[in-house]
Amino acid sequence: MPADILVNRPDVRLAERRLAQYTAKIGQSEANRYPSISLTGSISSSATDLSSLAKASTIGWSFGPTVNIPLFQGGQLKAAVDAAKAERDQYFVAYQSAVLSAMEDIENSIVALNQSRLKKTKLSVSVEGYRTAARLSRSLNETGATNFLNVLDAERSLYSAEENFIESKSDVATYYIALNKALGGGWDAAVDVDTPAVIDRREGPHLATTKPNGA
Repeated sequence: MPADILVNRPDVRLAERRLAQYTAKIGQSEANRYPSISLTGSISSSATDLSSLAKASTIGWSFGPTVNIPLFQGGQLKAAVDAAKAERDQYFVAYQSAVLSAMEDIENSIVALNQSRLKKTKLSVSVEGYRTAARLSRSLNETGATNFLNVLDAERSLYSAEENFIESKSDVATYYIALNKALGGGWDAAVDVDTPAVIDRREGPHLATTKPNGA
């Protein structure tokens, strides 16, 4: 069973996405430490409504870049980067914990399912043995070789074995459902382990731009 099957679990996917989110925030905080260029613009008109927009109205517009240079916030911005990395590390630990918890759930479910199946197999053999003993006891009673109390005792043992066998079948179904739940909904096909589930390369500085807006 490939380890990539763990990404089917909602708790693992949530922890993974949170880790990716806070990894990306490092890049955002890092970018704030460097000069940035924003493209801004505005459009204005003296028209009072749309019908007079192209008649006697005047239209003015402006467009140009805005440069932001953080000169006196170096220490504060560096601290923001360190805080973002600390948050990322915190969610990385949470992601590791979610993966380990998922592995534990799957392993426990597999062990319980295997043990319940072995128990069911042994109880099936036991039921057949008690059924043969009960049939033999009835035959001996019919021939007068044994009394009816021995027949009742053999049938009581058979009923008890059949009850345990039915309970074991229920346990197999229960642990099978638990395994499917631990796998995040089950697994019955191949998993592509060549493609990583998450690829995040957003720790570096990002170029931020602002679209022109009308005024």
